[in-house]
Amino acid sequence: MPKASHWSEKEIALTVADYMKMLTLELAGQRYNKTSHRRELLQKLNGRSNGAVELKHQNISAVLRDLNCFWIPGYKPRGNYQQALAVYVEDWINSHSDFDHASQAAVQQPAFVPSGVQFANLLVQAPEPASKIQEARPTYAPNRVASKRDYLAQEARNSALGYAGELLAMEYEEYRLRSSGKKQLANRIEHVSKSQGDGLGYDILSFETSGEERFIEVKTTAFAKETPFYASRNEVSFSEDFRDQFHLYRLFEFRKSPKLFSLQGTISDHCHMDPVNFLCKLC
Repeated sequence: MPKASHWSEKEIALTVADYMKMLTLELAGQRYNKTSHRRELLQKLNGRSNGAVELKHQNISAVLRDLNCFWIPGYKPRGNYQQALAVYVEDWINSHSDFDHASQAAVQQPAFVPSGVQFANLLVQAPEPASKIQEARPTYAPNRVASKRDYLAQEARNSALGYAGELLAMEYEEYRLRSSGKKQLANRIEHVSKSQGDGLGYDILSFETSGEERFIEVKTTAFAKETPFYASRNEVSFSEDFRDQFHLYRLFEFRKSPKLFSLQGTISDHCHMDPVNFLCKLC
């Protein structure tokens, strides 16, 4: 069957439905096989290649990202998606309440410090900046029906997940310093968000091997590496004032196989920062 140059509405609908079924299983913690799903989907499409389906899956991930939803790890969001695709994703979400139920359960689930973590393999490279991969910002404006729940914000309010992430980061810092022969510095690490309160602009006081202070803010998600996160005005301001000593530790896929990447310096140097909350005082 010859391949069509443009995706038909039927092809888009089939691909969105298959992706969202996998995502719902992912959110529920149930097993599924990506290869089997793709093989069955390809039989229903108009001569599409594996690569074409992979790109479409990445486009769907980008739509979900822009709706403040989670996406399937491994399908890195890729912009420049068509508006028709975004409409199909929103329509699917609005007609499947089980997706909201699964998302709600996933973001509210308690978390604990995982055991058996191999700290030598915990640290990975940060995602490439969008400027390097030349990803355009989306031109699609969501109708906000599908995004009536901000799952990213709800996960950020999961105190058990945040606390478990901070404890794991503490353990990693102890490993980092002890493995460098800096036992005395490791003994001085302080969980300041617990000992002094959650308002300093960072969570952990640690040290460089030189003895200089390292200020660490920890952000934890159970989902993909590129998942956006919330930062307070105080955290952003602190990162600007102490840019040479500030590190943001991003823990991701926390419940399955936790990994960590570090962003050193001002948060705005690494992220697009969208104003999402406003403090409104009466005139």
